[in-house]
Amino acid sequence: MISAKLRTAVAGAALMLAAACAGTPVASPAPSASTAQTDQPASASASASPSGGASSAGSEDVKTSGNVKLVANVPRAAPLDGPMSWNSDLAFQGKYAYVGNFAGFTIYDISDPARPQTVSQVSCPAQQNDVSVYGDLLILSIDEPRSGETCDSRSAGPDRDGAWEGLRIFDISDKKNPAYVSAVRTDCGSHTHTMVPGKDKEKLYVYVSSPGPEPDSKTCPPPHELIQIVEIPLKEPKSAKIVAKPNIFPDGQGDGAFATGCHDITAYPEKNLAAAACFGDGVLLDIADPVKPKVLQQVRDTENFQIWHSATFNNDATKVVFADELGGGGMPTCDSKTPKTKGANAIYDIAGGKLERRGYFKMPREQTAGENCVAHNGSLLPIKGKDVMVQAWYQGGVSIWDFTDSAKPREIGFFERGPAGGQNAIAGSWSAYYYNGYIYSSDILKGLDVIQIDDPLTDPAKQVTMDDFNVQTQKSY
Repeated sequence: MISAKLRTAVAGAALMLAAACAGTPVASPAPSASTAQTDQPASASASASPSGGASSAGSEDVKTSGNVKLVANVPRAAPLDGPMSWNSDLAFQGKYAYVGNFAGFTIYDISDPARPQTVSQVSCPAQQNDVSVYGDLLILSIDEPRSGETCDSRSAGPDRDGAWEGLRIFDISDKKNPAYVSAVRTDCGSHTHTMVPGKDKEKLYVYVSSPGPEPDSKTCPPPHELIQIVEIPLKEPKSAKIVAKPNIFPDGQGDGAFATGCHDITAYPEKNLAAAACFGDGVLLDIADPVKPKVLQQVRDTENFQIWHSATFNNDATKVVFADELGGGGMPTCDSKTPKTKGANAIYDIAGGKLERRGYFKMPREQTAGENCVAHNGSLLPIKGKDVMVQAWYQGGVSIWDFTDSAKPREIGFFERGPAGGQNAIAGSWSAYYYNGYIYSSDILKGLDVIQIDDPLTDPAKQVTMDDFNVQTQKSY
């Protein structure tokens, strides 16, 4: 999902693209309002949910393939259940799942995947609160100017003196009482972030992806063709700081249609590689030195891709799947009017150290004109010798697909709900990831879904147990 910073530019570009597909001209849109903020003050206090349990899996208007079933659903709960308290990204560690939300984050005990239990909730409003975990630390991405770095701050204009956005860091050693530790201010905030463990194991590096710049902004000044690298000393996380701002666009970025910077970066530390999805560009990086990433290749797809949104390596790091978030997550791009190569995934093989595009995949079920639907966050299923991925498609639901043959990808299972209602409703699965035998989907409005697939192709994944899982930091299986 794009931030308010890019909403107007993306809306304009998306309408132009839609017009081009339909063959009819359209006028440029008027500037739109920012996505709604959670402005009420809040503290970084945690509280256990009164009910704490999952609801019945028999949710309304659910459709699945024959090999997929909904196991459990845990609705959002106060104080993280307001109209704009959207669920966002999620991460895993042992028996716990961590779900980001525009109003804070929730920790679930998933020891019994059929009955997830709420352990604690932290009220800490900000866009998007994408979350990752490492040891006793939890990191949140804040992509919105706030009046200060702490959880009791309020939304602030980008031209306000003292406005802040960036990373927040929490201590989660006590899962029932997460504690705010510190924050790091970054230029243009942090839309998403990616962890890269240091070679000496005493330091954690965090790659910050953020869109920008914004003219006259106090938090997002030009130029911004860069990523930012934050160093977190694991024994003293309060002293976290920016240690590098490498420019990973030696040939410039995109075609000028969008703000610069990156949307998402996926690192594969074991392979010394990272793949950056940077709005108009895909970039393959050598991260042997985490503080000095080197550009191996920069690619573009001006015919089919609008927003290079995210990237996923296959297990052997011989392929990269880049996703295009056409329309920024707010448009119905899974309809008959939108070509199958737009708002989709592009599969690239890495041949001779270079990215070579082999094919495209888009979930095949046509959605209505009122359902926002486009390729979004997903992960591999750990299956030796096969390339299989689960992926969120907003109101398009969750798709499980096989790209072992890069040129002939195919869907093998799905889960989706009916339309959320309302012509411009933002709803559906934000992230869908496979972890220790189950698919966990962070649904923007419906909460946490637990989904199971039983299929001869995917059953071997059930034999793989992960100690933790942060999707933007890939590990081999």
